Amino acid sequence: MFIDIHAHAYRRPVPFVVRFCTAEELLKRYDEAGIEKGFLLPIVSPEIYLPQANEDILDMAQQYSDRFVPFCNIDPRALTNSADAPLDTVLRYYRDKGCKGVGEIMLNVPMMHPMVQNLFKHAQSVGLPVTCDGSDQMSGDFGLYDDPGLPQLEHTLQRFPKLTMIGHGPVFWSEIAQLETPAERKPVFRPDGSQCNWQPPATRIKDEGVVPKLLRKYPNLYGELSDATNALGRDHDYGPKFLTEFQDRLMFGTDICFFEMPFGTRDILVKWRADGKISEQVFNKIARENAIKLFGL
Repeated sequence: MFIDIHAHAYRRPVPFVVRFCTAEELLKRYDEAGIEKGFLLPIVSPEIYLPQANEDILDMAQQYSDRFVPFCNIDPRALTNSADAPLDTVLRYYRDKGCKGVGEIMLNVPMMHPMVQNLFKHAQSVGLPVTCDGSDQMSGDFGLYDDPGLPQLEHTLQRFPKLTMIGHGPVFWSEIAQLETPAERKPVFRPDGSQCNWQPPATRIKDEGVVPKLLRKYPNLYGELSDATNALGRDHDYGPKFLTEFQDRLMFGTDICFFEMPFGTRDILVKWRADGKISEQVFNKIARENAIKLFGL
């Protein structure tokens, strides 16, 4: 029923920050939730998690080749720590090993940082889509920094029109509507590492934000819905309209970070299909067909 384009698993999980699933634990959740296949995204930047090797992802994908699809991930500081690092060599190597995309890119520097732009340039040249997480601050967080209104994302879409960029994360999805305040985009962490009591926007959507405008303007932008539960669920009239309008550019994901993590977007899609708020065609495209088409499964 579903293809999950954003999952995480560790060959040997460690108990820091969160405890990720093993491959076997992830498959148990998939079987319970009706998820037929998942894309494994390696974590390579150290801002919040312990980095893992692309080879661990390839090993798990090879062991369960009927259920897992590998992504690769490259920290833009790799090789030479410069804006002219030959990252295409590395990306091409992993593409030829079967990796279908790059990500999750989540180092905490501006999206327009020259080394990040270098990674995007090479991903475009090699033909690999990218999935990024975002941040509204510099330091003390993970994710590529962007300003309110996502101008750095838009400039990147303009600079690399043949690069498929997959929008993901609270900073991206908070801008499905116009922001009341910039700080509502994402939670922040206290100095002791605990998370502040952050509540995502919960009011009905009065005015569209920048995300639907960017989706209309840039055909190389897609959306992955794992962190869109609040953005969609805050308005049960606008949410189905959004899914219907962008039915060819949205894909299901879980971003599963621990075994018990709920799959909120899955529940919304199933309910709205049952209630007739979205059609069977819209449901199928978002649940699995767009992933099959984009990634050539």
